[in-house]
Amino acid sequence: MNKQTKYSPIGVFDSGYGGLTILKELVKTLPEYDFLYLGDNARAPYGSRSFDTVYEYTLQCVNALFDNGCELVILACNTASAKALRTIQQKDLPLIDPRKRVLGVIRPTSEIVGNFSKSKQIGIFATTGTVNSESYIIEIQKFFPELAVFQEACPMWVPLIENNELDNEGADYFVKRHIDNLFKQSQHIDTIILGCTHYPLLKPLISKYLPSHVTLLTQGTIIADGLKDYLIRHPEMDTLISKNQLVDFFTTDNADQFNEKASLFFGSNVVSNHLTL
Repeated sequence: MNKQTKYSPIGVFDSGYGGLTILKELVKTLPEYDFLYLGDNARAPYGSRSFDTVYEYTLQCVNALFDNGCELVILACNTASAKALRTIQQKDLPLIDPRKRVLGVIRPTSEIVGNFSKSKQIGIFATTGTVNSESYIIEIQKFFPELAVFQEACPMWVPLIENNELDNEGADYFVKRHIDNLFKQSQHIDTIILGCTHYPLLKPLISKYLPSHVTLLTQGTIIADGLKDYLIRHPEMDTLISKNQLVDFFTTDNADQFNEKASLFFGSNVVSNHLTL
């Protein structure tokens, strides 16, 4: 890792590769900032794990990012945001360091989704864990209580993406099946959130089977714009973050294997280091 005189990057955490789609947009929107990505690939996926396990793993990874100089950490993982964020913010941060911050990806998306829907009926595609948590329903109701929210868990989508099966017939089958399942709940859905950071890689295939009037929202630009606004509103945090245009990567699994797949999500070459928790 290249460390300058001051190295206090923005930490970006995900259970595996998906958060790189968020990091890609963060770097594009805030290119002067330093970023440190951590993928807990050795224990991925998180989507089907219990609340307690996701909380335990997420807290370990957040602490690892804090130990490597981060004052601010983004949970670029919907499952971690759904199952661990609130507890970490309310219970752990006051004990670790009240000045540090951990932010998630569900709230920024929930704050704007109602602006896109004319029918007031929206859909969520997400992992089983995120769907079962009902975090999107809870958050969206805070900002848009008039919206009806319909969810569909898509457990096969992440394996399809990570095994590079996007061009095979199986991908079409599972994408169409879950779209059909969602619209069986309501034919009036006109806006859909891709509530998993892997899913942007499926966007062309999803769009192929969606009605043309449906708006499909991915989280990368939403989170990036939200973070930019957050740093403007919190200059005390902004001054703590180093700005050397560095992007570094950690994985809890094999670094060479991570690098090979990571470029697919990040859009350019990735060189990572192994981190033992």
